[in-house]
Amino acid sequence: MTQIKWPLLFFAFAAASCMIGIGIAIGERSVAGTFACIIALVFVMGFGFKKKKKMREAGEL
Repeated sequence: MTQIKWPLLFFAFAAASCMIGIGIAIGERSVAGTFACIIALVFVMGFGFKKKKKMREAGEL
Protein backbone atom coordinates (compact mmCIF):
# COMPACT_ATOMS: atom_id res chain seq x y z
CA MET A 1 0.00 0.00 0.00
CA THR A 2 1.31 3.46 -0.84
CA GLN A 3 1.86 6.21 1.66
CA ILE A 4 -0.47 9.20 1.92
CA LYS A 5 0.99 12.41 0.50
CA TRP A 6 -0.35 14.81 3.13
CA PRO A 7 0.47 18.08 1.32
CA LEU A 8 -1.36 16.92 -1.81
CA LEU A 9 -4.33 15.77 0.28
CA PHE A 10 -4.46 19.20 1.92
CA PHE A 11 -4.48 20.93 -1.47
CA ALA A 12 -7.25 18.60 -2.67
CA PHE A 13 -9.43 19.39 0.35
CA ALA A 14 -8.71 23.11 0.01
CA ALA A 15 -9.68 23.06 -3.67
CA ALA A 16 -12.86 21.14 -2.90
CA SER A 17 -13.69 23.69 -0.19
CA CYS A 18 -13.26 26.51 -2.69
CA MET A 19 -15.60 24.74 -5.10
CA ILE A 20 -18.17 24.33 -2.33
CA GLY A 21 -17.72 28.02 -1.51
CA ILE A 22 -18.48 28.92 -5.12
CA GLY A 23 -21.74 26.97 -4.91
CA ILE A 24 -22.71 28.59 -1.62
CA ALA A 25 -21.86 32.06 -2.92
CA ILE A 26 -23.98 31.48 -6.03
CA GLY A 27 -26.83 30.26 -3.81
CA GLU A 28 -26.54 33.41 -1.71
CA ARG A 29 -26.33 35.52 -4.89
CA SER A 30 -23.02 37.01 -3.77
CA VAL A 31 -20.98 38.16 -6.73
CA ALA A 32 -18.02 39.17 -4.54
CA GLY A 33 -18.04 35.81 -2.76
CA THR A 34 -18.18 33.94 -6.06
CA PHE A 35 -15.21 35.81 -7.50
CA ALA A 36 -13.25 35.46 -4.24
CA CYS A 37 -13.78 31.69 -4.23
CA ILE A 38 -12.85 31.41 -7.91
CA ILE A 39 -9.63 33.35 -7.33
CA ALA A 40 -8.83 31.24 -4.26
CA LEU A 41 -9.48 28.07 -6.28
CA VAL A 42 -7.08 29.16 -9.01
CA PHE A 43 -4.35 29.87 -6.45
CA VAL A 44 -4.89 26.63 -4.51
CA MET A 45 -4.90 24.52 -7.68
CA GLY A 46 -1.80 26.33 -8.95
CA PHE A 47 0.11 25.75 -5.71
CA GLY A 48 -1.02 22.13 -5.68
CA PHE A 49 0.22 21.46 -9.20
CA LYS A 50 3.47 23.29 -8.44
CA LYS A 51 4.00 21.16 -5.31
CA LYS A 52 3.23 17.96 -7.22
CA LYS A 53 5.77 18.88 -9.91
CA LYS A 54 8.46 19.53 -7.29
CA MET A 55 7.68 16.25 -5.56
CA ARG A 56 7.81 14.37 -8.89
CA GLU A 57 11.18 15.95 -9.76
CA ALA A 58 12.53 15.05 -6.32
CA GLY A 59 11.43 11.44 -6.83
CA GLU A 60 8.93 11.51 -3.95
CA LEU A 61 5.99 10.35 -6.09
